[in-house]
Amino acid sequence: NRVSTKIGSSMKSVGEVMSIGRSFEEAFQKALRMVDENVTGFDPNVEKVNENELREPTDKRMFVLAAALKQGYSINNLYELTKIDKWFLVKLKNIIDYYKVLEAVNPGLITFDIIKKAKQIGFSDKQIASAIKSTELAVRKQREEFKITPVVKQIDTVAAEWPASTNYLYLTYNGITHDINFPGDFIMVLGSSVYRIGSSVEFDWCAVGCLRELRNQGKKTIMVNYNPETVSTDY
Repeated sequence: NRVSTKIGSSMKSVGEVMSIGRSFEEAFQKALRMVDENVTGFDPNVEKVNENELREPTDKRMFVLAAALKQGYSINNLYELTKIDKWFLVKLKNIIDYYKVLEAVNPGLITFDIIKKAKQIGFSDKQIASAIKSTELAVRKQREEFKITPVVKQIDTVAAEWPASTNYLYLTYNGITHDINFPGDFIMVLGSSVYRIGSSVEFDWCAVGCLRELRNQGKKTIMVNYNPETVSTDY
């Protein structure tokens, strides 16, 4: 309890990630899961509503905000409490509104459209299962039977000024076709995950060293990571 969790102008080691999606809702929910493996997404059941906690930015405020949205706080009221731009509050409300839709669904009657929309706004299978009172495995099986799978998209990181050789790839459910082909025989190298003060860069360099050695041996590689501004992400 000696360390303050209030977020201000000083740097705090609460975790930094780079989440990419085709909607704010999708990217935001992915980011929450990246920072903490125990979090399923923008979950309104993690924290209780507390207006003092809404006024003070902390690493857990977004979950108090989720609870407040589910409890019926208006966008204007939340703006006055948090001073978070209303554009973001509306997007966050979209997620909570869909939570309510899922909670009203009979697990045995879940449709293609319900799962598809949930995936497009960033819901994980586990998150959907929790809302409809089912299991992650059952939701995953149903999703695969509906053939709802993500596509790989590529970002032009240099705004088309010259050919981009280190384009970021990301998975999204808001697409139809892959931007690149994976012929197979790739070796996947896992990065060091969430960036925190005192860790990451040295582990990141290990990942890059691994990639370079594999390439020297003629192997095809792919890096899976979500660190912002670190060695392997830019590599």
